Order: sequence, then structure tokens, then C-alpha cells
Amino acid sequence: MTRGHFISIEGGEGTGKSTQIHRLLERLRAEGLGVIQTREPGGSMGGERIRALILEAGQSRFDPLTETLLFYAARNDHLEHVIRPALAVGKWVICDRFTDSTRVYQGGNTAVLASVFDELDQLVVRETQPELTLVLDLPAEIGLARAHARRGLAAADGFEAESIHFHRALREGFLELAHANPHRCVVIDAQGNVDEIAERIWRAVSERFLSVNSVNSNG
Repeated sequence: MTRGHFISIEGGEGTGKSTQIHRLLERLRAEGLGVIQTREPGGSMGGERIRALILEAGQSRFDPLTETLLFYAARNDHLEHVIRPALAVGKWVICDRFTDSTRVYQGGNTAVLASVFDELDQLVVRETQPELTLVLDLPAEIGLARAHARRGLAAADGFEAESIHFHRALREGFLELAHANPHRCVVIDAQGNVDEIAERIWRAVSERFLSVNSVNSNG
């Protein structure tokens, strides 16, 4: 059986990841592909328990190293119980955030050294790296306005509540990471209407996987 493909979707707050993941799932399923949607932190029973601890609305954030270790603990459970089993039976995995988010959010301003992330990747992620990472790019001010409108009267989590300077730095961090990994990352302009953005994403996915290889209908 052909092994599945692993795609991660990255970006700052309010970039439209959830909407675009749903659109991508529809397109892939229309091609006859077996595909699952998942997220980080979370995605598995253990991962979701850790997610609740990390993202509890209104709480002050943990220090960057503690957050990093919690994210990788959740990631280990997620990989073992969801991602690797799905890939092994030929399914495509579309993940809302993965290791890049941890590096950008917790590693900003060298709060956690790159070498720490490298070592944790070797220990936890190993060979299960995304084959394609789509970075949805949007000015921080627009993204935060979208996130606030979506949340309504609910309390912001510890990340959304950070300053605009933090969110601008996140955007730059994702762009720097994408430019450093051009073999894996594609930056998607997340401005415009939903259909336009979905088409940009589909073009990137189909060029990477479907225009070269025959469509795999396993799963």
C-alpha cells in the first residue's frame, strides 16, 4: 500500500486556516483520496488534554521552555496515535499547525534556542516531517481583527491576548522559516476572498503531489 502524504498548515492568528483546511479536504476527497484532518496542540486524546492546559482562555502563559516541552509531549502522543497510523494505511494527513508553530511562537527572540527544537524534533518527530507546509500570510492587524470578530465575547487565550508587536513578530518568524525551507514551505497570500485563497492553496498542493504522480485512491 502506498504511504499517505503529510501536509501542515501554518500562520498567525486569524489567517483563515480552519476555513481553508475545510476547503482543501473537500477538494482532496473529490479526487477520491482518503484524508484526515487534525490539529496541534491536540489531535489525539492525550494531545487534547495537554491542549486544554496550554490554551486555557484567560490564563497567563507558561514560560517558553515549559510551553515547548508541553507542545512536544502533545505532539508525541499525536504522532503515535493519529498521524503515523493514518500515513501507514495510505491516508493523507492535513494538520492545523505542527513543529513550525512551536518554533515561531516559543522560539521568538531566541526565548528557546534552535538547538533545543532540533533535539526535540530528533527525539519526537524523527522521520515524520510534513512533505508540504503551507504558510498563510496576512498582516497581523488584519488577522487579529478577524480573530477577535470570530471569538466574539469569549475570553482570548494566552496567545491571542499578546500585543500587536508579538503578532507582527510571529508573521516575520513564519516568513523567515518559509524562506529558509523552500523545498518544503510555500507562502500563500491569505488576503482576498475565500475562493481565491482556496485556489492558491489547491495550486500549491496539486503541483507538489497530483500533477506529477498518479492520484492515489487508497484509504
